[in-house]
Amino acid sequence: MSRSHTRVSEEVTEEACPLVEVIDHVSGKWSISILVAAAHGPIRFTELERSIEGISRRMLTLNLRRLERDGLLTRTVHPTVPPKVEYSLTAMARELYSYLTGFVEWAERHRGAIAQARAAYDATAAAAPQPGQAHPQPEC
Repeated sequence: MSRSHTRVSEEVTEEACPLVEVIDHVSGKWSISILVAAAHGPIRFTELERSIEGISRRMLTLNLRRLERDGLLTRTVHPTVPPKVEYSLTAMARELYSYLTGFVEWAERHRGAIAQARAAYDATAAAAPQPGQAHPQPEC
């Protein structure tokens, strides 16, 4: 690998690494579901558990901790018996939520165009020779 190519690769990695890490944390299906559920105001653990279909208690707990650690959720424990715990979006998460809803709107607007592009690509790929297959020989 050339020296200049390595430098470009290092620059891209340095720039993209923090972005990839954050996107990995917030783009998982459970994280997005938690953020959407908490966007409507403080929500309790059991409400989250009921509203997010298919999530286990352990997975919910792990994701809540990670989102809290990343500064996207605030965990409030009320001094009652039993303790009442609520989760709320931070200002940073509310901003992220606005981008998520914008992304959903973008996906809905372009769903048809994406489906058409996929169909065209798949049709072209199906017609092209596959790697390892013999290419048709031109007739002379």
